[in-house]
Amino acid sequence: MDALPFLATANPKRQPIYVLSGDEDFLKRLARDRIIANALGDADPSFAMSVYVGEKLDFSTIRNELDTLPFLAPCRVVIVENADPFVTEHRQTLEQYATKPSSVGVLILDVKTFPETTKLAKALPDGGKISCKSPPPYKLPAWCVEWAKTRHNKKLALDAAEMLVELVGTGMGLIDQELGKLASAAGAKPAIAAADVAKLVGRSKAADVFRIMDAVGEGKPGEALSILEELFTEGEDPMAVLGPLTAQLRKLAAVGRFVFDGLPLGEAMNAAKVPNWEKARQSCEKQVKHLGRRRLEKLTEWLTEINIGLKGGNPLPERVQVERLVVMLARPREA
Repeated sequence: MDALPFLATANPKRQPIYVLSGDEDFLKRLARDRIIANALGDADPSFAMSVYVGEKLDFSTIRNELDTLPFLAPCRVVIVENADPFVTEHRQTLEQYATKPSSVGVLILDVKTFPETTKLAKALPDGGKISCKSPPPYKLPAWCVEWAKTRHNKKLALDAAEMLVELVGTGMGLIDQELGKLASAAGAKPAIAAADVAKLVGRSKAADVFRIMDAVGEGKPGEALSILEELFTEGEDPMAVLGPLTAQLRKLAAVGRFVFDGLPLGEAMNAAKVPNWEKARQSCEKQVKHLGRRRLEKLTEWLTEINIGLKGGNPLPERVQVERLVVMLARPREA
């Protein structure tokens, strides 16, 4: 079960074993809190909860905890963090435990991966396997709107949500932090608009890449290189800059393909999942027109080359490779 549907369930059935898998720590924290609250009700967790680290952990220790009736609580919750090595070492014992678990214990295993093909995964019901992965980027704005309403009691405009995701990135914890700041700044105002996001959300690598791409769309290589110089001077790694830059360029390449196949530009941007807020659309249009067909068709090839180059395939310094790519993008179109 994905974490978001699990969190939306009013009264999920208590399971003896939960596996929280994935790399979105924000969702893991929410799911973990929900499981604990559901299992313990109003009982004090300090009397009924234990937390262990998965490395060099004996199963007998966990089993004894799970079988111990807690004081003034309906059950005992035992959490194993970084549980991948624990699951690997004790997989067979866990499989046996899953067939006859403790009646007074709830075991929570926090892992990075949990393949569905294993016997242990097949032994657990869907309600005990919580996948904590961030939704695809195109679904995050809708989540932001709902999260702002339920957690922060604010109406978030969809274009504001799209801008927020573009500026902050896909980390749900960071998005939640920014929504908290925006909600506090809004005060008694019931809604958060795109202008609020533009004014209050801090600069991120994604925002810096927007600035670079704006300079590209204007055909200003000097300005684009100046922004890039700022980032390198501040200690940014070229690979860290290339990540969000690649995401933007892949969208542009997709827009180009759709346009060349006959779609109008607006529909091409929709198909390529370009955010629907005005500035993003205007910037995309400028960049497409500036780059022209030849460069748009070369973008995927260029991105492949620089990714290989930054991983050791090019003797030039990493910084120089990124600068060359930005110059190729920003210089005036060849006649």
